[in-house]
Amino acid sequence: MIKLIDILKEIKCWSGYKPGDPKTKMSSKTGKRVNNCVPVEEEIDEYIVETEQCVKEFVQFMREYKQTLHEAEYHGRKVQLGKPMQGDIKKFKVYVKNPKGKVIKVNFGFGGKSAHGKRMVIKRNNPVHRNAYRKRHHCDNPGPRTKANYWSCRKW
Repeated sequence: MIKLIDILKEIKCWSGYKPGDPKTKMSSKTGKRVNNCVPVEEEIDEYIVETEQCVKEFVQFMREYKQTLHEAEYHGRKVQLGKPMQGDIKKFKVYVKNPKGKVIKVNFGFGGKSAHGKRMVIKRNNPVHRNAYRKRHHCDNPGPRTKANYWSCRKW
């Protein structure tokens, strides 16, 4: 049995071309089977600005699509900001920046010393449980991102 990866490795193409669809095609001129090679698309790394209007458009574009900071340093190691992960003290943890600009760790969920080794399952798929939890914890207005209630409500 021939694997698709093996077929792609065998296909030879000209410079500036790469293997396309793994199926071979029939040549219209000779009637022979030929490899399906497609041109390599080049990525554009530059943005050419010619007029003052182009500069204004480019600046506006960069303001709208400014990438948010996803990595930061917490106690000397790099961490991802705003991504909940498996916790060490509680069930979940997330690193966020507070209003002062300092990176803090927010722990949330069932766990810690109060759990005494017990396990609590989140039953967020049950609509009755979900509505009761969201109402009990005021998830319509959960507060700032630096508080556990915000992230807990977001999980629910």
